[in-house]
Formats: sequence, C-alpha cells, structure tokens
Amino acid sequence: MMKRRHFLAGAAALMTSPWHAWAQPSSLPEGQIRIFVGWAPGGGTDTFARIISQKLGERWGKAVVVENKPGATGMLAAGYFANTECREGINLLITHVNTHAIAPHLFQSRINYDALKDFTPIVSIGATPHLLVTSVDNPVDSVQEIVEACRAAPGKVTFGSSGVGSVQHLAIAMFNAAADVQGLHVPYKGSGPMHSDMMGRQIGYSFDTMTASAPHVQGGRFKALAQTRMTRTKSFPDLPTMDELGFKNYDASSWYGVSGPSGMPAEIVQMLNEEINAVLAMPDVVERFEGYGVEDGGGSAEKFAGFMQDEYTKWGEVVRVAGVTAEG
Repeated sequence: MMKRRHFLAGAAALMTSPWHAWAQPSSLPEGQIRIFVGWAPGGGTDTFARIISQKLGERWGKAVVVENKPGATGMLAAGYFANTECREGINLLITHVNTHAIAPHLFQSRINYDALKDFTPIVSIGATPHLLVTSVDNPVDSVQEIVEACRAAPGKVTFGSSGVGSVQHLAIAMFNAAADVQGLHVPYKGSGPMHSDMMGRQIGYSFDTMTASAPHVQGGRFKALAQTRMTRTKSFPDLPTMDELGFKNYDASSWYGVSGPSGMPAEIVQMLNEEINAVLAMPDVVERFEGYGVEDGGGSAEKFAGFMQDEYTKWGEVVRVAGVTAEG
C-alpha cells in the first residue's frame, strides 16, 4: 500500500511548507494545482471539475489541472489521493456520494481509505436528483403501476444501474424497501449500455442520474415518472418527487464536493472555500450547473463536513436495512 500522506504536522511544519506563502489567492504555492476526478473525461463529475478548474485558473492566473483516475466507481482516485505523499503545490479531490457515503459500507475489504478521516471537506458543489425513467415505448405511466407489476411478478421487474454500489443501485434497494416489493437489480458498466438496453426494452426501469438521463427524456427516448430528491428540481418542475407520491422521506441524490488531504490548514481551507463559493455564484456557472440539475452548492466547509457525515450515516443504514451486498 502506498504511504499514507501526512499533510503538515503542527505549526513548525506549516511555517516551512509551501502553504505558508499562500496568504492570499494572488500568492499561490509553487507547483501544480490539480483536481483529481475518479471518473473518465466527459461524464458529469468530470464536467463539474473542469468548470471549476477553468474558473479558478482565470481568477488565479495559473492553470488548474484536472487529473482523471477512473475506476471502481471513484474508489481508485479516492484511495490514491488518501495514500499518496503530498506533492508541491495543491491537490484537491472531487468528493462524491459513491466514494464517501456508499462504498465505505459495501466494499470494506477493498477500500484503502477512511472516508471521514483521510480528507478535509472544503465545499459542496451541489446535488442532482435521479429520475425514475423507462422507455417511451413502455405503456406503464406511473410509479404505482410499477409497484403493482412488481407485486404481480416478484423478482421479475428489472431495474438497471450503472454498477454495483452506485446510487442507482441503492435507490432500487430503497424503492424495494419502501414499496415492499422485489424489483430485480441489473448492474451495468456505466449508464451508456444500460440506456441501450432500456431503449430496446431488455430492462424496464432505472433510477438514473439526471445528468445522464435528462437528454434522453428531452429527446423523447425515455419518459420520466418521478424524481428522487425531497424537492423538485428547477429543470423538471412538473415532475413529482417520490416523497410526493407516497414514498415518504425517499431521498436519493448524486452529490459532489471538493476536499483536500487530511490535515489541510484551516486558513487554506477557508481561502479555498471562499474562492470556490465565488466561482459557484458566477451567473454563467449557475446557468450551466442548473442545466445539469445541480443545485444547493456552496456554503461553509463546516456545512459540507456535516452533510458528508449525515450522508455516510444515511447510506450505511440503507445498506444494512436493505441487505445490499457487494455482489449486487
């Protein structure tokens, strides 16, 4: 295992480190500024990282590099980040619900980081709902009809996900528990192949990410029957939430944030928090993020830390109660 990073031990280390010179954004430490992303280029998580990196680079007059380390639903990048010695400059990680709230409960034997101790929360980027979608050719038009179909044929009605341990997977488990049914989970290696099979009616439904599924809904290939946050997103104001449809407190979202290594000095966390909050408030960034359904970003580092703790606890309980395993 790679050596676990120790990111400044005490005041003496702070005074001799490259962080000491960084009292203001105009005084950056030497070396690269990098944002690690645990997914391949082109996906939603990567897109959000690149928007932020571009804007920070413009504010600071220095390139902010996005480095992709895809694999294992983000765990590869999170483990690398937590266990690699700090390099000169600044390293940040796009923190995700999969890596910091779900994976720690499902993949204990495979995970090589502590989701709550090996990172310093800096700021929330925001959260997106999932959409309960199906092929536009499917005659079913309501969640209640899905429930009735599941009760008529236990273990036969199929729900696709982008992989074992994904939010889509856990959203299916939440639905099964809330409706007292046995929908069948069908994991894929990403949303792309799942979409193809749904269009071909090989699978019935998915609690897919809004980022991935909205273009298919808008293009007339999928129809959306519900959304999964407690409040309706601005992008789908007429689509009811699962909570509104009687599945009380049903709340499943993909969320994103920015974290640093463990032990990051408080004044640096505060400066980064203020800078990224300024980026998130830019009108063109707000417009782009709302187009992806990303809402409720920004706020203090303490708020994001508390949110991460709450999500860690919530998804751990879902895994326990629903009996979800790493095998799917």
